[in-house]
Amino acid sequence: MINLSEVLETNKMIQDENLDVRTITMGVSLLDCADSNLEACCANIYAKLLRWAGRLVRTGEEISREFGIPIVNKRVSITPASLVGASCCRRPEDYVEIARTLDRAARELGVNFLGGFSAVVSKGMTPSDEMLIRSIPEALAVTDRICSSVNVGSTKTGIDMDAVRLMGEIVKATAERTKERDSLGCAKLVVLCNAPDDNPFMAGAFHGVSEGDAVINVGVSGPGVVKYALSQIPGADFETLCETIKRTAFKITRVGQLVAQEASRRLGVPFGIIDLSLAPTPAVGDSVADILKEIGLAHPGAPGTTAALALLNDQVKKGGVMASSYVGGLSGAFIPVSEDQGMIDAVEAGALTIEKLEAMTCVCSVGLDMIAVPGDTSAAAIAGIIADEAAIGMVNQKTTAVRIIPVVGKGVGESVEFGGLLGHAPIMPVNGFDCSRFVGRKGRIPAPIHSFKN
Repeated sequence: MINLSEVLETNKMIQDENLDVRTITMGVSLLDCADSNLEACCANIYAKLLRWAGRLVRTGEEISREFGIPIVNKRVSITPASLVGASCCRRPEDYVEIARTLDRAARELGVNFLGGFSAVVSKGMTPSDEMLIRSIPEALAVTDRICSSVNVGSTKTGIDMDAVRLMGEIVKATAERTKERDSLGCAKLVVLCNAPDDNPFMAGAFHGVSEGDAVINVGVSGPGVVKYALSQIPGADFETLCETIKRTAFKITRVGQLVAQEASRRLGVPFGIIDLSLAPTPAVGDSVADILKEIGLAHPGAPGTTAALALLNDQVKKGGVMASSYVGGLSGAFIPVSEDQGMIDAVEAGALTIEKLEAMTCVCSVGLDMIAVPGDTSAAAIAGIIADEAAIGMVNQKTTAVRIIPVVGKGVGESVEFGGLLGHAPIMPVNGFDCSRFVGRKGRIPAPIHSFKN
């Protein structure tokens, strides 16, 4: 049970420290919507989404109002669309029609994003996978609420470099296709390694084939709460620092557990996981970078940054797993540049580079996230960045991702404004040396030796 003191403490975290439930995401399996006829498949998809998620937004708003807990986003994730459309899609344009159907359903449901216009190609691409991937630029250009992801590797299978090379081209094509909106389509496209089946956060969310017909996953975020807790113990030793983060993460997770169980009960959908991720927003006081500064860094990127982030990520996970038996998804600390004002400040101060961010991704929850780069960055360079992050995920048995935005028409020294939760970002320089001969090789990078655990 949650006692009175916990209720009062939670109220303070909500009112003063930016605690929120970042998202309630309903995962819905669309495997039974497949049909050899495209029109029938789209009709099945639309009907099932409205049948399962029709009350999602209203229920989230009711819980938020009754419990006084901000629930920022209500979202839906689906079975990777390349599996659903395999029987009826004969060309990329057919997948664009599925994307339009998903977008129409998302608007009707009132959710802000729908994830799962995705393909899982960690060992190879089927014709359906490749068609979906090639449809992504157009699909993201003609829809508003669809998010796309492609998983190109895993610890168990290695990295599909053919898919990596193709994704470099797709990111560039998506940037060009949405250039009138500062290449916004790329903000809804992420390339992953070791993608989890139960992640509630966009743009990488999809409903894995290991999941049931429908499930409720909740993502909780509270970087402001952690920052405030640390500000109360200035100069404390590392043991005290770690215990404070762990206890705070425990409290945050309890809030998510309460919301998840209530949403599950009201919607009649099984509860899946709590994702406890310190996911920042552009709001002042809601920054992972500010936590790192509270720990003792002048700016993220300073010497010691990777160690501080490793400490933070580990203690967040330890606190979360004590609060809930079903912590999953990505859980830890996110370091998106455009969505975190402290990270933006660090880039503008010259403290933080893409290379340092890459080192930080070895110990955080995801990877190179929401990074704006010059529009003339080559497809090969983007593929090389994707390959580097996938290698970090593969070798370290963790999820890594790249959400990079080559902003057409802009260069280093300029900035781009996305608005809302996506924030704004300075254009960061990319290493100019060529890697095209490397990413141009065919085939896949094999799985590491420690993957053989059977």
